[in-house]
Amino acid sequence: MPRRGRNFARMGKWMAKLLFRLSGWRMAPDIPAEAQRCVMIAAPHTSNWDIYYARLAFYLMGIPLRFTIKKEWMRPPFRGLLRRFGALGIDRTPRRPGEARPSATEAMAHLFEAHERLAMMVTPEGTRKKRTEWKTGFYHVAKMAGVPIGLGYLDYANKVAGVGGMVWPGEDQEADFRRIMAFYAPIKGCHPEQFSIDLRYPPQPEDELAVHQQAPKGTDSA
Repeated sequence: MPRRGRNFARMGKWMAKLLFRLSGWRMAPDIPAEAQRCVMIAAPHTSNWDIYYARLAFYLMGIPLRFTIKKEWMRPPFRGLLRRFGALGIDRTPRRPGEARPSATEAMAHLFEAHERLAMMVTPEGTRKKRTEWKTGFYHVAKMAGVPIGLGYLDYANKVAGVGGMVWPGEDQEADFRRIMAFYAPIKGCHPEQFSIDLRYPPQPEDELAVHQQAPKGTDSA
């Protein structure tokens, strides 16, 4: 990278760190190495501020966070701006003549073939309003692509952002979802009354994730 580019990157990271600290937020330590290539849940999602803090946090953690949109949006004059924000276009064109059009899940999984480093952000709640059932497509994307699911979170109660662990999709989808719900159940969003785990998968005591870590007060791994 040219010197000017390196200086710009350092300045950008310094500014991000400053904004994050001035907001009173800190990052949890011990970011899993698998966060460089995964389907990344971003939850709870109850406020427009979530994307601001999430973008700052993942940038400081060095995680290649991207989000997916229809490929039709990835055209001038929006393409350059959307790419800078991390957008990836979903292309559902048949890969070979005569083949069926891939589903959105298949098209998202195919993106991992073209990107070695990719943390594909998903918001399974689908809305900032309270939902008691999450969208489950992210699970099938991860399983099809052979990548883990990252448990990204913003804990507004403690102002801590991080990745609490990774869940590899296995043969027991219900058990995997219970583990995911066990992790998110105690986390408070910006508007806690608008957040709910998926009540179809109530966590059991044995589902508690040992990897749920939060930075002690006063700690900042940024």
